[in-house]
Amino acid sequence: MTRVNPRSKISRRALLKGSALATGAFFVGGRVSRAMQVGVPASPPTTPWLWPLAFSPHAVPLPPGVLPNPLPIPENHQRWDEFEPVKYYDMPIGEGLHFAHPQLPGSLASCYNNMLPGPTFVARYGEPMFVRWRNQLPAVIQGFGNCDVITHVHNGHHASESDGFPADMYGPGFFKDHHYPNIYAGGDPAEAKSTLWYHDHRLDYTAQNTVRGLAGFYILFDQHDSGDENDPNPDAFRLPSGIPNGNDVANKFDIPLVLTDRSYTPAGNLTIDPMNMDGLLGDKFLVNGRIQPYFNVQRRKYRFRILDGGPSRFYDLWFSNGMNFQVIGNDGNLLPAPITQNHHVLSVAERVDIIVDFSQLPANVTELYLVNRQEQTDGRGPSGVTLPMSQANQLLKFNIMPAPTPVPDPSRVPAVLKPMPAMNLPVARRRTWVFGRQNGMWTVNNLLFDPSRCDAYVKQNTAEVWTLKNGGGGWAHPIHIHLEEYHLLERNKRPVVSGSERARKDVFRLGAGEEVKIYCKFRDFLGRYPMHCHNTLHEDHAMMVRFDIIP
Repeated sequence: MTRVNPRSKISRRALLKGSALATGAFFVGGRVSRAMQVGVPASPPTTPWLWPLAFSPHAVPLPPGVLPNPLPIPENHQRWDEFEPVKYYDMPIGEGLHFAHPQLPGSLASCYNNMLPGPTFVARYGEPMFVRWRNQLPAVIQGFGNCDVITHVHNGHHASESDGFPADMYGPGFFKDHHYPNIYAGGDPAEAKSTLWYHDHRLDYTAQNTVRGLAGFYILFDQHDSGDENDPNPDAFRLPSGIPNGNDVANKFDIPLVLTDRSYTPAGNLTIDPMNMDGLLGDKFLVNGRIQPYFNVQRRKYRFRILDGGPSRFYDLWFSNGMNFQVIGNDGNLLPAPITQNHHVLSVAERVDIIVDFSQLPANVTELYLVNRQEQTDGRGPSGVTLPMSQANQLLKFNIMPAPTPVPDPSRVPAVLKPMPAMNLPVARRRTWVFGRQNGMWTVNNLLFDPSRCDAYVKQNTAEVWTLKNGGGGWAHPIHIHLEEYHLLERNKRPVVSGSERARKDVFRLGAGEEVKIYCKFRDFLGRYPMHCHNTLHEDHAMMVRFDIIP
C-alpha cells in the first residue's frame, strides 16, 4: 500500500526556513557559487558536438501476472474498477552520478531508475497503468535538492490522489502509488493527448529537484496517432514513428527532446542558487541531459517533440538555415491541422510537436543546427529582442547523412489532425487570477500558497471562464493548470482565432502586462489540484493556488 511519510506534515513556514538554510549550491572554498550573478565566473568551457544525443530507455512494466509487493489498494483510487490497470510499474527514485559532457566531471543527480532524463513511458489510450514511485534517495542530499519527493505527470488526466499534489511529498524508504487510467477526458476522443512529461513536484523544492534530474517523458498514442508510420488502418495518421529505446536509434524517427540550461562551478559540478527568486538561467545548454550534443539524421521526415524543461528560460527556436517546419501539436495535444512556421516560442513546460523534412535540403547541406534566438538576461523573462542568427545559442547539431539513393519514408503529415473539442458545458462561473509579487515573494490574488487552503471550489461537470493576468513588474509567467486541457479564448482582450495557440493547452504564457481568457471544463475526477507558475523558482516561492473539484 501507499506509505505516508510523517515528514509530509511539516509546516510551510518550516519548509521555507529549510529552503533559506539550504542555499542550494555546491560549495566551493566555503562559499556558495552563484554562477548567474554579475561578476561571478562562468561555467568551465566545453567543446560542443563531442557527444551524440542520448535517449532514455523505455519504462519496463512488471512481467504479466506479477503485482507489486505489497499489493495496491484499489479503494485508494478513484474509478479503479472501471479502469483496472493492465500494466504495473515499480519505479525507483535514487541518486547517481550524471555526466553532462566528457570535459566535465560527474555531478550527483536525483534520478528515476538511475537515468537522466528518466525512463520514457510509452502508453496507449485504453491501457490503464499503475506506477509505484519508490523513494530510495539518501536521507541527506549533498549540495542542493531535497530527499522528499512527489511525482506529477504533467498534462495527465488523473485523479487527485495520483496527480502529484505538491504537499503529498514523502521521504526515503516510502513509496506512493499512482493510478493512470489513460482515458480521454470526458470520454471524447478529440481530447486525446500525445506529448506529456513527468517530474518531481515537491512543495518548495520543485526547481531544485528537477534541476537535479527528476524529469522524464510520458508519451501517449491512440488509434489515430498510433506510433506506426506503416499502420494499415486508414484512419491512422502515419506520422514519423519510432521512439528511441535507449541509444538504439536505428530507424527511429519520433524524437523526444528536452531543453534545459544549467550552470557549473569552476570545478565542473552542477550548481544553482534557489534563493534567487527571479529565476535561474544557466550558461550551458543541454538537450536530453547532454551539453550541445549532435544527432545523425537521414534525409527524410522526423517528428520532434520538444519540451522546455526549465527552470526559467524561454526559447525562440529556429533552424540555423531558417527553414520551415510543420507544427502539429502545442503542449500535449495535436492541432486541428498542421501549421507551417519557421520558428516557435516556448516558455517553461510548454511543448511543441513538429515535423521536419530533411529530404528538402540541398545535397551539399551536411550539417544544421537547432538554435535559440530569444534573448534573456535574467529570470524575469525574455527581453523581447530576437538575436541575430549569428549570435543565436546553438543547442543541437544535426549531421545530415548522405543519401546516394532515395531514403524510404512511408510517413506522412495528414491535412487534418485532431478537431477542437466542443465547448459544450455551460459556463457556471467566471474568475480572475492575478499573478503578482509582494515582499519579494510570488503571489496569486495577493496570497501566498497555502496547501491547506482551497482558493476555488469548482463543481464537477461544469465549465468556468478564467482570466489569468500578469500583475506587472516586467515579469513573464508560464501558468500551468492541472487535470484538464483548456481552450484559449482571448489574449490581451483579442480573440484567438488562428495560429498554434488556437488549441487546447495546459500552459499559458503571460508576458509583461499580458492577460489571457480561457474556457475550463472539469469532469472526470474529484479532489484538489494546483495552478501555478512554471518558472519553478516562482512556484517554489509561493505562486500557486489550490482548486477543489466537488460533486
